[in-house]
Amino acid sequence: MSDSYIFSSESVTEGHPDKVCDTISDSIVDACFAQDTASRVACETMVKDNLVVLGGEITTRAKFDYQEVVRDAITEIGYTNDDCKFNAENFFFTNALGQQSPDIAQGVDATAADDKQTEEQGAGDQGIMFGYACRETEALMPAPIAYSHKLGRAITDLRKSGKHAWLRPDNKTQVSIEYVDGKPNRITAVVVSTQHSADIGTAEIREILKRDLIDAELPGDLLTEDTEYLINPTGLFIIGGPEGDCGLTGRKIIVDTYGGMGRHGGGAFSGKDPSKVDRSAAYMSRYVAKNVVAAGLADRCELQLAYAIGHPDPVSVRVDTFGTNEVDEAKIEKAVSEVFSFKPADFISHLNLLRPIYRKTTNYGHFGREDDLDSLTWEKTDKVDDLKSACS
Repeated sequence: MSDSYIFSSESVTEGHPDKVCDTISDSIVDACFAQDTASRVACETMVKDNLVVLGGEITTRAKFDYQEVVRDAITEIGYTNDDCKFNAENFFFTNALGQQSPDIAQGVDATAADDKQTEEQGAGDQGIMFGYACRETEALMPAPIAYSHKLGRAITDLRKSGKHAWLRPDNKTQVSIEYVDGKPNRITAVVVSTQHSADIGTAEIREILKRDLIDAELPGDLLTEDTEYLINPTGLFIIGGPEGDCGLTGRKIIVDTYGGMGRHGGGAFSGKDPSKVDRSAAYMSRYVAKNVVAAGLADRCELQLAYAIGHPDPVSVRVDTFGTNEVDEAKIEKAVSEVFSFKPADFISHLNLLRPIYRKTTNYGHFGREDDLDSLTWEKTDKVDDLKSACS
């Protein structure tokens, strides 16, 4: 008897209020790193109506106009229409950023300090981080989140290209897939909710998005006559973005990772420099898991790392292949430890993370993006041969 279940994942576009905040926070990170690669950044953003508030801790030599960076980010997202209360040309701005605690800084810095156990660079915080990869898509990502992101990118392209001028920036997508014996079999439901102007009716929106978005972007062999399409199911979505809902940095962590298919350690990514292992070690974990799967050592792989603040080595490293391994799992774990260094200083250097690359990661997933491997270095599969050799 076959094993069957349905798994769903969602995505949100850059105009979603929480993603507006992620975008602003990552824009601040990039503005700091463009001038000072030694910057320490923990930038949180809140938006509501036409108010933007920055908070957190930053230590940097970079000099720039924070409000202008925020305005540029809002403009790029597309909140430039007069019918949106949240607008790049008319917002109130509060900057409540402070400086990083010296107690934290001494743990992270690669220098000696009183009662610090090592002179090496330590992790910027304690915590656990996960990386995941599987064979369901070419990018080695789970199919539900991959297709949800694909719809999100496509509806944004439809808006920014001007093809459908009634589209507004706040959109959400969701794809449900039936699995049979662990493999995607068919799409059972597609949900699309889009903010829109007042001069278009719901029936027309549904017809257009079924034709120009869903049918154009999703694999025809996975769509069936039984697939359920729910497009703007509330019937009206004119009030959106920060006017409709308060936004905060770091509230879309499952959208940012694997759509719930792979575990998440709990820490958010956006607004953080790579000394924060919440972000950088999650990137490293994805890099390792993807190389394990690309090497043919397993069909699915999840890597867990755990760190103590100020300490350079992980307190644990665990590989789980969910029984899909082609070689002994203990061999894979040993090979991973031989091929990769999990000290923050080492993988920050190896992945070249001290650059203004973070705005590119904010939307449509931090993982599974292969459009710019020079920036998104954790998506490379350049350790396949080393892993195979270590397992032989």
